[in-house]
Amino acid sequence: MNTKYDNKGIILFDGICNLCNSLINFIINRDNSDYFLFIPLQSEEAVELLSKFKIEERTMAGLILIENNTLYTKSTATLRISRKLNRLYPLLYVLIFVPRIFRDGLYNIVARNRYRLFGKIDSCDNTFASIVKEKTI
Repeated sequence: MNTKYDNKGIILFDGICNLCNSLINFIINRDNSDYFLFIPLQSEEAVELLSKFKIEERTMAGLILIENNTLYTKSTATLRISRKLNRLYPLLYVLIFVPRIFRDGLYNIVARNRYRLFGKIDSCDNTFASIVKEKTI
């Protein structure tokens, strides 16, 4: 990968999803070490990054984490993100020992219903984008 990605976690997120936007704000407010970079899945950069992993953006839902040239999805991505946050959030990582089929099952239910439950916006070019602009690649 490029040097701008070195020693950083890259979070790809659904930029039109209100839940995802809220989660990104949550992460930004708890990422005291500025470890994470953020890229909306609707961007060209996200498509380019995912193509390196032979994954199409439209097949993904929710958050994706790329660390050290490894792509993590669903509950595993979420738990790995929690490890880098301040306060007690790293303790959530113990849930990694719950079998993935159960963790991802719950994740899939939320992901499948996120627009209905939390709503969505027309495009990811909104107020949220200006909030994370300096933390976005």
